[in-house]
Amino acid sequence: MKLSLSDKKTGGELFLFSSESQLDRHYYQRDKDNKYFTIAWNTGITQTVTIDGEERDFMNDAILPLMFNQSFFFDRPEDIVAWQFNREFYCIIDHDADVSCVGFLFAGADQVFINTDELTRVKLKLLFSIFIEELNTKDNIQKDMLMMLLKRLIIVITKLAKSNTGQNQYKTDDKLDIFRQFNLLVEANFHREHSVQYYADRLHKSPKTLANIFLLYNQKTPIQMIHARIIIEAKRLLSFTSKSVKQITYELGFDDPAYFTRFFKKNISQSPVEFRNDRQDTETGK
Repeated sequence: MKLSLSDKKTGGELFLFSSESQLDRHYYQRDKDNKYFTIAWNTGITQTVTIDGEERDFMNDAILPLMFNQSFFFDRPEDIVAWQFNREFYCIIDHDADVSCVGFLFAGADQVFINTDELTRVKLKLLFSIFIEELNTKDNIQKDMLMMLLKRLIIVITKLAKSNTGQNQYKTDDKLDIFRQFNLLVEANFHREHSVQYYADRLHKSPKTLANIFLLYNQKTPIQMIHARIIIEAKRLLSFTSKSVKQITYELGFDDPAYFTRFFKKNISQSPVEFRNDRQDTETGK
């Protein structure tokens, strides 16, 4: 089943998938012009999801938010319930920061798998059935109803994701907001800006303050987060495009291909050419 709503005036689009034999995205090839955010729910047993060429375990009844610029496919797409939408459908500046299209669920490059509890699964099943009803009801308030439903879905999953992080008394809302804003700034600027100082200045914080906040949320430092985002993009470009290492070097904000090669090898233990060749060998079954 694939249901959809398209708004010709705004370009907004919403899709609901269930029991589909094909559900994937190839951002750097087929789908670059269709910038859809995805919320996937695995209603079957544990399966493999391949995200940007990396295989990950997608546990039973877990939720997986996926950014518009990620490529992915599922081993068993027929077990996936998925909502897809673009910014034109749901990205209003007045939305609360946590539940906007650049909110908590879509705030960074690190992949987040969200485990559900029984109460959440009941809510998801109810929302799923109401989505179906509203997508099949063509009237003047259909879009408004679906936007409210999508916001409700994001609120439910966001609350669950926050509880999964095990917030303690040191993880206050203001610290979480700085952490989220840092990730959003990196997402928007990593092609040009590679220094922690740049992002600290934008957030009106010192680099040391950022480092202390990051200690509350994961093991990576701010500079490691910046480097990780660059590496993710480099791997995507090497895997899914035919751009040369030199082209990728300049696209990612480096001045010297040799320096970029050393940077990549330090993080991946392979040169960019070795990484690309390994990916191509894997795809061809060599």
